[in-house]
Amino acid sequence: MRAVDQWQLIARNLPEEWDEATLSFVPEDSRELGAAAAVLGPLGAGRFGTEVRVQIRQRGGAGGTAALSNLLRRLDRKRVWGTLSLVDLRVLEPIGEVVQAESPGGRHRLVEAWDALAANLPPDWSDLLCELEVDSSDYLGRAALVGAPLNPTRVPGKLALHFRASESKGFGAPPGLVRRCLERMDGEGITGALTVVNALSQTDNVGTQGPVWRIAGRSV
Repeated sequence: MRAVDQWQLIARNLPEEWDEATLSFVPEDSRELGAAAAVLGPLGAGRFGTEVRVQIRQRGGAGGTAALSNLLRRLDRKRVWGTLSLVDLRVLEPIGEVVQAESPGGRHRLVEAWDALAANLPPDWSDLLCELEVDSSDYLGRAALVGAPLNPTRVPGKLALHFRASESKGFGAPPGLVRRCLERMDGEGITGALTVVNALSQTDNVGTQGPVWRIAGRSV
C-alpha cells in the first residue's frame, strides 16, 4: 500500500480532538532510509535505527496533515516503499468542564457558567486559558467588542474566543473583570459555552507577563 494511502487509513481512525501525532516510516529496503528521511525532512524527520519518525499537528500549517500528505505522495513517486504507523498521539482535552448555564427562557447565562467554573478551580490557581464558544456567528463580533477588556483572540475554525484570566498578577484579566464582561454579554443576549482549557497554579512570572500556552502550534 502506498504511504499516502496508509496515512489516510490512520487518519480516519484518529479521534476528532487529536492535536499532535508521531508517525514512524520503516522502508522495505533499509538502504532507502536516507532517501525517506530526506523527503520527510521538511517535517523535522529524525532517524531512529531502521525507521524515520515525524511529528505533525492537526492544524499545524507547514507541519500539519496537508504537508504530510504532500510529502508522502513524493515518497510514493520516488518508489520508496515501506510501512507507516502511528507511534504516539496527543489529544487536546479541556481540563475544565464545559458549562452551559440556562436561564428560564432557555438562553445560556455566561456569568453563571463562569461562577460554576470558578467554584471548581483549585484554591491556589494563578492563570487560566478560557474559551468562549458562542451559539451563533452573529454573536462573535459583539462578544469580542463587549469582552475587549479581556483581550480576546479568535479561535481558528470555531465560533469561539480565547481569553486569559489571572488570579493576582500577570497578563490575564482579574476574575472580577471577567465576570463583569460576561455579565455585559448576558445583557446583550449573547449565549454559548464557557470552558477552562488550561489552568496553572502558583506561577512565578520572572521577567515575563505570564505563561504562554501553545495550541495547534500557535502561542496563546
